[in-house]
Order: sequence, then C-alpha cells, then structure tokens
Amino acid sequence: MIDVIVAGPRGKMGTAALEMIAEEENLNLVGCIDRKNDQSRVKDIEGLPAFDALIYEDAEQCLRETKADVLIDLTTPEFGYKHTKASLNHGVRPVVGTTGFTEEQLQEITELCEENKLGAVIAPNFATGAVLMMQFAKWAAKHFPDVEIIEKHHDQKLDAPSGTAVKTAQLIKEERKSKRQGHPDEKETLQGARGADMDGMKIHSMRLPGLVAHQEVVFGGEGQTLTIKHDSMNRASFMSGVKLSCEKVMEINTLVYGLEHLLE
Repeated sequence: MIDVIVAGPRGKMGTAALEMIAEEENLNLVGCIDRKNDQSRVKDIEGLPAFDALIYEDAEQCLRETKADVLIDLTTPEFGYKHTKASLNHGVRPVVGTTGFTEEQLQEITELCEENKLGAVIAPNFATGAVLMMQFAKWAAKHFPDVEIIEKHHDQKLDAPSGTAVKTAQLIKEERKSKRQGHPDEKETLQGARGADMDGMKIHSMRLPGLVAHQEVVFGGEGQTLTIKHDSMNRASFMSGVKLSCEKVMEINTLVYGLEHLLE
C-alpha cells in the first residue's frame, strides 16, 4: 500500500487524482494540501470523494504529520516547486504534473533527490498518448527538420507555452540540426504573430474555454506535410500516468523528468 498526499484537491486535476485513488486498492489517501479548509475532512468538501483524510493549509505540517510515501502535486509552478522541495526534505517522494520548472530548479531537485536517496517524477504530461506523440515527433525530426508546434489548452492555464510543447521541442532538438525556418526576410507586422522561437522552431499557444489539452506537431517537406496530433478530452486521460508514477517513484532514487522514461 502506498500512502499518498494530494496537493490541490479542489482543482480539476486534483479532484481527478482523488477519484483515481478511490478506485485503486494499492493507493491510500492520508492527507491533502489546500489553501482553504484547514483541518476539514476531504469528505466534507462538496464535490470531493468521501475520504476521511484531513486537509492542511500548511504543507510542512501535512508532510510532518501524515507519514506519507508519495506527494501528488497538480497545482501551479510556484507551489509545485515549493511542495517538491518540502516533500523531499521530509522523506516523501514527489510526483509532479506541474509544468514551468526552470533548469536551475530541476538541477536543485535532482541534487535533493540524490542527497536524500529518494525518487521524484516530474512529467510535463501524464497522458500516455501525449508521451507517444512526443516520441514519434522526435523520430520524425530525423527526416523532417522543418517543424512547428501548436498547443491548445483551457483558458485557466497559467504557463505558455505548455510544458509538453517545450518538452517536445527539446526532444526534436536532439535529432534536428539548428536552423531558422521560413523566408530569411520574414517580418512580423504584428509582434508575436509567428509564435515563440526555440532553436528556429516556432511554438504557438492557444487558450480557450472548452479546451482541455491538445497538441499538433506539424512537419513540412518537399510536396508533403506530416501532422502528429494528440487530444486529451478530459482529465481522466492523465490518471493512468499518475498511478504508474506513484508506483515507479518508489523504486528509484533520482529525479525522472518525463513519463516516457517510466514506460516499458
């Protein structure tokens, strides 16, 4: 049995994680971290599953009193970073779906994992299909060096571009020679029209109500295009990856960045 804390239980992703835990025999909720409802029971909060576990506004208190094995954090970059460091300092292994970590923060977390001999998983995307999309895009980049990424998310997402888009571009960069795409004299008549630039690749972000998480990687070649696309229709699509990460993080003693490293 793996004892779990969930940070952000009232968020859509956090609620989906609670619902997943309620269905899994090998996961046990021992506490939640939230900015409201201190010392309330999860079951007393409207819309949440009927768990007896307590809610804590103080993350340090929660980590100290619950004796958890794993912290699932699906909050924001700011709190995700703080919770990840705090959990490692308390001997709890973090599984984090929050994107927006800097290279310096990832290095710091790696060092904390190794100092404490604890595993951690940070995944830009927990959907298995999204991970496969990224791997297919990396493979395609060997043959199609001209590529643009279009990511679409709900209008409450705080970071742009998404962590999945950045991770995709990083994977493509491993296979693709750096180049500037488009006409050499291209000029934006409206700043930002061509999107963000990463090693010559363009990344476009869309934010609209009604969307969940969607991405297209579009490759162009002589007389042809190739589009690799993934759509998450609801947040349940991420939960198989969260469950897998909770299990695998118990077996590792370092930071794993990206769900692809846990898939067989």
